[in-house]
Amino acid sequence: MHKSAPLIVFSGIVCLLIHTSSASAQHQARADIKNAAGNSIGSAALRASKEGVVITVNVKALPHGLHAVHLHAVGKCEGPAFTSAGPHVNPLNKHHGLQNPAGPHAGDLPDMYVQKNGVGRYEVLADSVTLDAAATSLFDADGTALIIHATADDNSTDPAGNAGDRIACGVLTKAAARKK
Repeated sequence: MHKSAPLIVFSGIVCLLIHTSSASAQHQARADIKNAAGNSIGSAALRASKEGVVITVNVKALPHGLHAVHLHAVGKCEGPAFTSAGPHVNPLNKHHGLQNPAGPHAGDLPDMYVQKNGVGRYEVLADSVTLDAAATSLFDADGTALIIHATADDNSTDPAGNAGDRIACGVLTKAAARKK
């Protein structure tokens, strides 16, 4: 009986590692961000945290200045206008804008700054969404897209903050957990 104890402990550890690994994979996402011509200009990585979803975006070849970044309700990026991505993620039926007392949409995010050389790096905590199965999940039946707009968001005007054209888009997909 004592000889089987190490085997039982080992089996338990293996099961725990498999469960932890598959759970971690469900808590990460990524997107290949493309411009209106269909060229890849960067990527987004998303990971769940206790406070929400951490979104990291790295892009190149974009116009200098501030650009609105939003999570859109449909996981489609048909160029050149990316209207296939639908409106902002908004499961709680709020109004647009981080400064709007009746908002914000769950998909409203702060602006991203792009340097003069066209490179932008962006990291933000989105505390109104999740990668889990929930009403605020980014992995609902029709998916989610990350959109970069031509100009900054005014943070109050419905439906999209006067942020201009949609100039880049990436469809979120579940990502496998990275090994440490």
